[in-house]
Amino acid sequence: MQRLAVLNVVGLTSRCLGTNTPRITQHATTHRALQIRPAFPAVTCTAQATYVTGQNPTQHGIVANGWYNRELAEVQFWKQSNHLVTAPKLWDVLRERDPAFTCAKLFWWYNMYARVDYSVTPRPMYPADGRKLFDIYSWPYELRPALKKDLGNFPFPTFWGPAAGVPSPQGPADATSRWIAQCAQWIEIQKRPTLSLVYLPHLDYNMQRLGPNHPAIAQDLQQIDGIVGELLDFYAARGIQVVLLSEYGITPVKQPIHLNRLFRDQGWLVVKNELGRELLDPGQCTAFAVADHQVAHIYVNQPNQKEAVRKFLETVKGVEKVLDTEEQQGQGLNHSRGGDLIAIANSDSWFTYYYWKDDDHAPDFARTVDIHRKPGYDPVELFLDPTLPMIKARIAFRLLQKKLGFRMLMDVIPLDAKLVKGSHGACPVDPLDWPLYISPQDLTAYPQDNPIAATDIFTLIQNAVTAAG
Repeated sequence: MQRLAVLNVVGLTSRCLGTNTPRITQHATTHRALQIRPAFPAVTCTAQATYVTGQNPTQHGIVANGWYNRELAEVQFWKQSNHLVTAPKLWDVLRERDPAFTCAKLFWWYNMYARVDYSVTPRPMYPADGRKLFDIYSWPYELRPALKKDLGNFPFPTFWGPAAGVPSPQGPADATSRWIAQCAQWIEIQKRPTLSLVYLPHLDYNMQRLGPNHPAIAQDLQQIDGIVGELLDFYAARGIQVVLLSEYGITPVKQPIHLNRLFRDQGWLVVKNELGRELLDPGQCTAFAVADHQVAHIYVNQPNQKEAVRKFLETVKGVEKVLDTEEQQGQGLNHSRGGDLIAIANSDSWFTYYYWKDDDHAPDFARTVDIHRKPGYDPVELFLDPTLPMIKARIAFRLLQKKLGFRMLMDVIPLDAKLVKGSHGACPVDPLDWPLYISPQDLTAYPQDNPIAATDIFTLIQNAVTAAG
């Protein structure tokens, strides 16, 4: 088998190639760069599950980054168990071909309990006293203390939130991707896996925060190019081929759509009051939306209202299309976890999870970074609230409260969705905004001007590994 490293450079598209990315561009021109018709929806969990199974969500079950669990009547986002992916995985297939095959899965999602040999993923600890302690999860367990000893703690605050992609007391702008790259080198030196799957999220942050066309993105491109260049040199010196790929392209947006607020106006949404705050009660709703970037799964608890909900969605400004069950089947997205309807935003719009009408009644988690409690994806977590005076002093005070053992909320996130300038999830109109697969392997069977399907990545990686080493 040919030893291979797959670097998942989030947000990498043809538009990123050029003077700001000399090493990535050289890799693309020296070898082959194929555009990928993105997975649908074009979001992290769905795309990665599609890549490692070669199947669509109808088969692998990952319909978005999160969905409504009908049995529990709860919205669940960013779960980590690999058992949720219900199709055979790349590493299992390769191990069947050669029992000596080994795989390292480094920060790719659905990492926990994947049948890989080495895995590392972000995973806080939650002691019973209510604290949240930043950490990582690894398998085998002994990787965790060894990595932390040699590389230092994973810079968790820079992985997501206001400190992601910007210089901060928590680390430089590229701290997360640099630590993951160092982790990948450490794993290679110590374990020598046949296949390394490496996640590099640096472009994801400012492309959503500022928009992909903002002048500051040039620096982000230069930073990720430097990290990728170091890995290219490192792996080349060890005789390891490198594939670069991405999951989606991020495109400019300017209009947030608050579907749940609109459903509330129709009398379809139910919220309950707890301590003066409003919480969505999805099990009691006639209909509600689980928003995920430019795609929203719409769950209709009263089936006789489904047609009314669909007709209403079709009138909402910014909604490009509404998929019924039969249309979802055609998109490879019909699954029991998915919505009864699926709304797709137009190219300059995206969906929020917001359901309250008065910010004074917003739930306490709304102003915090809380990816699991919110019933939808929230890119506004990338911002500090510009309306709060002395924001750095406020953060320092909250951290002092935490250190002294007091309960506190790091309530510094704004509630202004218009701040977000980039999104993804729908298929971009222009293929220049589609993800890429860049590989040194023989790709003559794939015409240069014919994009490949997201499901093809499974076979392409498998073929790259099984080529004579």
